[in-house]
Amino acid sequence: MITIIRWLLSFALVATVGFSTPAHADDISATARGVVRVVTIAIVDDEVVGFGHGSGVAVAPNRIVTNAHVVELLARYPGNVVVGIVPSEGSKSYQGRIIAVDVAHDLALIEFTGTRLPTVALYTGPLEEGSMVTALGYPGNVDLATAKSAADYIHPLAPIRSEGVFSGRRQMTGTDVLLHTAQIARGNSGGPLLDPCGRVIGINSAITRGEEGDSSFGFAIANSEVAAFLNKAKQPYVAVGTPCTSIADIEKIDQAADAQAAALADAAKRETTSKAVLAREAALTAARAAGDRHRENIMGLAGLILVLGAMAVGAGGLLDAQALRREAIWAWVAGALMMLGAIVLFVLRPTGAPILPEAVAAASRPPAPPVSSTAPLGKMVCGFVSARSRVVSSTTQDVTIDWGKAGCMNGRTQYAENGSKWDRILVPSEEQTVSVLQFDPATRGYVNARYFLSAEQMEGLRKIRTTVKLKACSPDEAGRANLATQQAAIRMALPARPNEKIVYSCTPAP
Repeated sequence: MITIIRWLLSFALVATVGFSTPAHADDISATARGVVRVVTIAIVDDEVVGFGHGSGVAVAPNRIVTNAHVVELLARYPGNVVVGIVPSEGSKSYQGRIIAVDVAHDLALIEFTGTRLPTVALYTGPLEEGSMVTALGYPGNVDLATAKSAADYIHPLAPIRSEGVFSGRRQMTGTDVLLHTAQIARGNSGGPLLDPCGRVIGINSAITRGEEGDSSFGFAIANSEVAAFLNKAKQPYVAVGTPCTSIADIEKIDQAADAQAAALADAAKRETTSKAVLAREAALTAARAAGDRHRENIMGLAGLILVLGAMAVGAGGLLDAQALRREAIWAWVAGALMMLGAIVLFVLRPTGAPILPEAVAAASRPPAPPVSSTAPLGKMVCGFVSARSRVVSSTTQDVTIDWGKAGCMNGRTQYAENGSKWDRILVPSEEQTVSVLQFDPATRGYVNARYFLSAEQMEGLRKIRTTVKLKACSPDEAGRANLATQQAAIRMALPARPNEKIVYSCTPAP
């Protein structure tokens, strides 16, 4: 009876020893935080008549997938089985209940309460034979070698990982399975088989027996079967079909893309400048020729008026000789005025300097300064850029943002200046993911870099987050500068590289 009470208290309340995993930034460690040990105990007439354990993986914060044979005690002892869920982190274990079971395909869905686990993503893309795979779980032979008592089975511990290669798809009793060489044992059942990005490609279910020196192989229920089971159980899950690319490769692609964009921008600028220079030279030549023609025309007109004036003066003399005094005076006055006008017109003749058209003159002026990065851009639709992204467990749907004045995102979240770009680091209270969001007003690029962290790391970052006082949007430059300083402290505590980098290209919303 004392043994039974100890088991029940351990499942429902607290395991006495806590455990925190080392600070890893790799994808397998991130997925490991969503892997659990599944323990089943059958109790009849206050006696333990059955015990079993396996592994499972979280497809929702409070639901895990495992093998049906891991919880087979429920069919043998209906109403008399306790199901325990032991996370890989923390100091507690939790009681679970069965939501759905598919014995034919060896899958089960378990729900529990009391905590939230980091969920994993199901990879739905193609698998190449020979590609690396990793198994996570709690092999029984390791437990037998290291456990000091039965209580050790309910202490949170990091799952064991083993690596191998994907050897192909097979059919086993009507179920699509993945054959692989990652070393697994009894207890690994229900644990995930992962691709190099930490995405679930199958649920480990069985192994071949190695007899007379034969190599052993593992079988995992294929991702297609897992997806069909979850859909039938109406259980939402994250599905990712993009190929696995390393962050280092993505950074190289980003650098190459940035360099190409800068080169294209410089080339376009040089081409624009060259065209402007040629257009200005052509316009100057044309304007100079036009100015010379205009000056010569004015001088010719002045000479013509001078000749006409002289002729008028001569005509006045003839009229005076004919005793037409009045008409002579008029002729002399007209001649004098024309000669004077000719002189004035000659003196004031144009210099011949070219006059550029306004369009050409405007093109030759220095370029206007770029738009201030603090200016609002309004609503934009940001499309996913697959070539520059690394996706592990996030959706890739387009997002809509509203970029306001001075780094105000969507009218409520204040970003801080980072050179010509704007950053905001989000440290949630429940999830074990930190997001570093960045928007570049010049290129309209929006980036979400996500870090999958341990519970211990998140606890430390949440303490730093308490120093961030600026929550809502504010035009105060000093407040934004303080926000940037506080975010720098959070950034210093993050791993060198994120697990995910999702890149968007934004355009004005229709």
